[in-house]
Amino acid sequence: MDGRSPTLSLGLPNFGEWFDRDWSLLLDLARAADDAGVDRLVVTDHVLMGRNTDAYVWGRFPTPPDGPWLEPLTCLSAIAGATQRVRLATGIIIAPLRPAPVLAKTVATLDVLSGGRVDLGVGVGWQREEYDASGLDFDQRGKLLDDTVAACRTLWSQLPASYSSSTVTFDDVFCSPQPVQPRLPVWFSGTFNARTRRRVLELGDGWIPIMGATVEDIRAGAAELRAGSDRPIEIQAPVRSMDNVAELVDAGVTNVYINAMSIDVKPADVMARLADVVDEFRAVTA
Repeated sequence: MDGRSPTLSLGLPNFGEWFDRDWSLLLDLARAADDAGVDRLVVTDHVLMGRNTDAYVWGRFPTPPDGPWLEPLTCLSAIAGATQRVRLATGIIIAPLRPAPVLAKTVATLDVLSGGRVDLGVGVGWQREEYDASGLDFDQRGKLLDDTVAACRTLWSQLPASYSSSTVTFDDVFCSPQPVQPRLPVWFSGTFNARTRRRVLELGDGWIPIMGATVEDIRAGAAELRAGSDRPIEIQAPVRSMDNVAELVDAGVTNVYINAMSIDVKPADVMARLADVVDEFRAVTA
């Protein structure tokens, strides 16, 4: 850590049946989290689903193939209008499924309309069908991620902008408005390896460890990233309760993530408990 206080992120389920398809409750929960002092709201991504949800390797997939899954940047736009100060994050969005100029424009617009509250978590996803349906090569997903984020970085910082790679090319174009934040934070997800290290250090601002990463995995990755960077690097880790928050912060975690569904069974009960969750988090990390 570098003297900053750890932040608390709340995962909002923009998928499945927890809200019983009354999606106004998603906005109610976002407002309640904003009022309670949660630092960041996080939604996640699938553009479409194939039938092979059993290919998901991190446990039971949370929805059947035909379950609802709201588009995350659209969700965050609605949440931005319903909140005042809480940050708005994807955790993660499958960036290669969006053309880089479209993604850059959408994210910049959200940052402008929210007053500079966007944190963009990105990854490649796990499902081949989404790439096939988009006309993209699943086996090139890592290259597509690198080029997409690099192209967005260019569009967010240069007027006019030019960029050329094997998958994204544009020349002398204007993508305006640019984000409010001088450097819009991008957090890369994945197992910590040489590829992830390079992405975070060259293009990113944070690391979201792969599900199942141990505390020691996170500690080692955090130390290596910070040794290689002259700017702050955010590190996220999930919890189901506050019991091991102190251990994670000691390992270098700056952002603690808790899914709303792990707090209580019903959305209304989660809303009622949020202030206590935030107070407990502040006490543990004081």
